[in-house]
Amino acid sequence: MSIAAPADNAAKLAENVVHFARVLRRAGMPIGPARVLDALHALQVVGVERRDDFYYALSTVLVDRHDQQVIFDQAFDLFWQDPARAQQSQQLRDLLSGVHTPVARESPVAPRVAQAMRPIAQRQAASGSPPPDISFDAAMTVSRREVLHTKDFAAMTPDELAETRRLIGAMRMPLPEIPSRRARAVLQGSRVDLRGSLRRMIKAADGFVDLRYRSPRARPATLVILCDISGSMDSYTRMLLHFIHALSNSGSRVHTFLFGTRLSNITRSLRDRDVDIALAQVTRQVADWAGGTRIGACLREFNRCWARRLLGQGAVVLLITDGLDSDDASELGSEMERLRLSCRRLIWLNPLLRYAGFEARPGGIRAMLPHVDLFLPVHNLSSLASLGAVLNGAGHRQPSPGSRAPHPAGERHGNI
Repeated sequence: MSIAAPADNAAKLAENVVHFARVLRRAGMPIGPARVLDALHALQVVGVERRDDFYYALSTVLVDRHDQQVIFDQAFDLFWQDPARAQQSQQLRDLLSGVHTPVARESPVAPRVAQAMRPIAQRQAASGSPPPDISFDAAMTVSRREVLHTKDFAAMTPDELAETRRLIGAMRMPLPEIPSRRARAVLQGSRVDLRGSLRRMIKAADGFVDLRYRSPRARPATLVILCDISGSMDSYTRMLLHFIHALSNSGSRVHTFLFGTRLSNITRSLRDRDVDIALAQVTRQVADWAGGTRIGACLREFNRCWARRLLGQGAVVLLITDGLDSDDASELGSEMERLRLSCRRLIWLNPLLRYAGFEARPGGIRAMLPHVDLFLPVHNLSSLASLGAVLNGAGHRQPSPGSRAPHPAGERHGNI
């Protein structure tokens, strides 16, 4: 087989495919030489006469996860433009010779794609000269790690995302502890250990001994995580899954469910110590990535099939969603009430709280808000770190749902 083009054009096309693969790799997609060869073979089979065939051949070979499709589409539109139209644009004058700066578009380009399309590294490699050694005084500047802690996940570049994943993997989250039915011996306490005291009195010669005491043992509470993977949460889901994987491998009882249009239990898939293998198993298991949202139906399935076996021992529930539901809000409110009454504490993590002018206007958010104990943001490393202090005090249940204190964001106003 051969591509329907002259030999020099075929060689130029293969070179441009290699350049395009490098762009995708710099944008964070795991593409190696074998994947590039498969792409070239696919183009030989389908040909290059039609643009849609060309697009689907490359997309089928180079994209293996749902979240990579947006990055691929943006890079494809920027890289494989019409040469006649590219010659009319100042920014795309050298498009066919390699990787170039993207032009302005109506829809915003992802930061990782914009960084991958910059020609700086290619110009340095062509000149053969190393980059200049620049030194500056950083005494009055902010450290890169401090900036990374406060930067939104959706605005990070591929290098920043890689560094953030490394920092999340090193996190040690203090999980809440609750008293158990088992007790342990202590020197002083309010509960006398009658059996232990009588046993010591029998062994004593005069029958007089110091009283023994017992105190309830503390055990880590069961943590149940319900994470939204709909399209509106796509910018945060992957990074939050790294955080959930770190929690799942901390030695505590953590159960994780993903929901979009259906409910998926991924607890067993996250048990692998290698985060890449674990997330690959999750990707193969879950089929509704970046789709719609049916929060009420998914919560109803959880309450009906899983709540009794997982929430019966004072579990703490983390609900991670933006609350944008496409179903009826009346069902969502009743299912949230049932979930709240079944657990020790219900904590809602919402990335929309990163906006200072947040207000609960959508029906789904208004239906969920009265039934949560805490309403917190989750959009950067700082919010994940502050979650540890919240979880550490989550073992103390409020007296009753009617006497709960208002959540921290209950008086924030504005629009979304």
